[in-house]
This record gives sequence, structure tokens and C-alpha cells, in this order.
Amino acid sequence: MGSMKGKETLTFIVILLAGTLFGSIIGDILGPWLPFLKVAKTMTWSPAADLEIIKYDLNFQVKLNLASIGGLALAFWIYRKIK
Repeated sequence: MGSMKGKETLTFIVILLAGTLFGSIIGDILGPWLPFLKVAKTMTWSPAADLEIIKYDLNFQVKLNLASIGGLALAFWIYRKIK
């Protein structure tokens, strides 16, 4: 039963990422006519540590615009409909 829950979570994440990507692409296509769709906010998180035996430095960046947020909302709605 736990495996099914993990599969649902993975499906949910994939659908949300696809919706965000789809929205971003639509925003790029429509950007010349609707420039407000391309205005983006970038969020960055850079965790790092040096623990003597292991050292890491990661950089995560998320860039959201109005179209990608719309795609995210649409993907969430679709997920709720198919569930």
C-alpha cells in the first residue's frame, strides 16, 4: 500500500512540473503580444557545507512567471479531475 502512495506523489509532482513547463512555454510564445506573461521572479537556494570528510555546494533556482503559475494551476486542476 505504501508503494501506491509513493506512485501517486510522483505522478502529482510530474503533472505539476509539466504544467509549469507548459505554462512557461505558452508565456514565451505569447510574450510578444502579452508582455506581462513573461515578467518573471527568480528564487534561488544555495545550501553548502564543508564537513571535513565531505563538502557540497548545491544551487537550486526556480523562475516563475504568470504563465507558468497559470500552467501550474491548470495542472493541479487536471490532477484533481483525474484522481
